[in-house]
Amino acid sequence: MTTVPRSRPSRAVEAQEGVKELILQRGLVAGDPLPTETELMEELQVSRNSVREALKALQAVGIVDIRHGFGMFVGRMSLAGLVDELAFHSRITLQDGKNHLAHLTEIREILEAGLVQRLIDLGPEADLTPVADVMARMESEALVGDVSPETDRLFHDLLYRPLGNPLVSQLLGAFWDVYHQLRDQLGAPDEPPADVAKRHRDIYAAVQAGDKSAAVAAVYAHFDGVRNRLARLPTRFS
Repeated sequence: MTTVPRSRPSRAVEAQEGVKELILQRGLVAGDPLPTETELMEELQVSRNSVREALKALQAVGIVDIRHGFGMFVGRMSLAGLVDELAFHSRITLQDGKNHLAHLTEIREILEAGLVQRLIDLGPEADLTPVADVMARMESEALVGDVSPETDRLFHDLLYRPLGNPLVSQLLGAFWDVYHQLRDQLGAPDEPPADVAKRHRDIYAAVQAGDKSAAVAAVYAHFDGVRNRLARLPTRFS
């Protein structure tokens, strides 16, 4: 039996792993400075080209932040790459008539349905005052025109902030960014602004009342508008 030899990782890939291991071993956190290219070359025993390739790859996924003129730093967590990938592949599937954006909407619904229940579990510890303020702003906007996307996004961000999980805001923001990138394909919302405001008011009221069933139902109702827009999409785009 012939054994096929495993291919050895390239020096750039080895350098990537070396930089990540260095960050972990030194206990560095987001924003901390990294060694210079020359120092990394010496420490990792690789060429300058390998170091540069490695840093470029790590920058693309947010592990390294390269600030020209200032140096290199441990990157702050970002879902920008995920947003671009989801938006691009959603656009491809829309063109192919598969509409995977509906699957993304379903995931967000499930996520928020769980989050509102966790929020209710916090009881009085959850300060919803900022949500009340943005709710009033949304209703004011609905009286004179459309509810702005920024206000809609802020509502969800502030609603779940008492959970103290920074990833929640980033994930919901990622979903929002994907929809925003595809707004031309999705077309204009067909819900009256007053209905948009009411959907959010229902979520807020159910959370305040501590009614989990009503909160989950309100979350799913909130996404009816998105589902309707997706259902109206043509099978293929020209």
